[in-house]
Amino acid sequence: MILEKPKTALKLTDVPIPEPSAGQVLIKISACAVCRTDLHIVDGELPPKKSPVIPGHEIVGIVVAAGSEKERNLVGKRVGVPWLGWTCGRCRFCLTGRENLCDSARFTGYHIDGGYAEYTVADTRFIFEIPEKFSSNEAAPLLCAGLIGYRSFSKTGSAQKIGIYGFGAAAHIITQIATHKGRKIYAFTRPGDVKSQNFARQMGAIWAGGSDEMPPEPLDAAIIFAPVGSLLVNALRAVDKGGIVVCGGIYMSDIPSFPYKFLWEERTIVSVANLTRTDGEEFMKAAAEVPLRTSVRTYPLEKVNEALADLRSGNLDGAAVLVINKD
Repeated sequence: MILEKPKTALKLTDVPIPEPSAGQVLIKISACAVCRTDLHIVDGELPPKKSPVIPGHEIVGIVVAAGSEKERNLVGKRVGVPWLGWTCGRCRFCLTGRENLCDSARFTGYHIDGGYAEYTVADTRFIFEIPEKFSSNEAAPLLCAGLIGYRSFSKTGSAQKIGIYGFGAAAHIITQIATHKGRKIYAFTRPGDVKSQNFARQMGAIWAGGSDEMPPEPLDAAIIFAPVGSLLVNALRAVDKGGIVVCGGIYMSDIPSFPYKFLWEERTIVSVANLTRTDGEEFMKAAAEVPLRTSVRTYPLEKVNEALADLRSGNLDGAAVLVINKD
């Protein structure tokens, strides 16, 4: 599926099967989850880096060809492809364990054609083996919703009472990780969204309410997954002294002004940018150990615009997944 320009529907188009270069593999795609970042790209909230482009960066598939003899051992393996698709390995960020901030980073489905297709190529440095317990449909949301959720959760440190604003794909995954570790999750949804609040409780949240409500007790930390700037102010009001607010999205609408007293008493605001390979390795191990269960709604590839519309409207519990080829 091709995005020719922002704010237009994706088009089903025949394109040649890409050929892997040295250091790359060709992947026959089984499933690709639909991420809110894809929506930001389609809706023009993130400026285009490649046009036209094939979106999609939560890819699961089978390696069917290698770019050189060095990658030949990967043929036949099921792998996942995440948002971070390439880094230089030489800048000050790459050399200090912060490759997620690489000056020249390239992202899957943004700079590099992604997973809304039957085949894709990927840098072998940035693919992950998928735990056997997950089907490809179940595994696809782990490649971004899970990974970014995990990095966001890691930023909360030792926080015991954690609020999550926006209970979608990332939230339903990380709630299971957090509760497995003995943390308490408080879920904030669109006001009046009883369905999502019930879903949050099913996933392990001990309390669920509207984003305009205050939690029953002060929080140690909050994670914001919804791309709504005003929620940062709500979260600051909800966290206790010394609390941290983590902004887990790549895009957020403008943050309104707020009284300094909401930030005072050593509250902290931090953002999460992308992921590292270490995040991926740690998260995949944790996902298998919990074990996680992902809630997915499947769509055929040609229904991707419908999937994007459902995500845009909030008409999803969990994640949308495009089913492309059978394993």
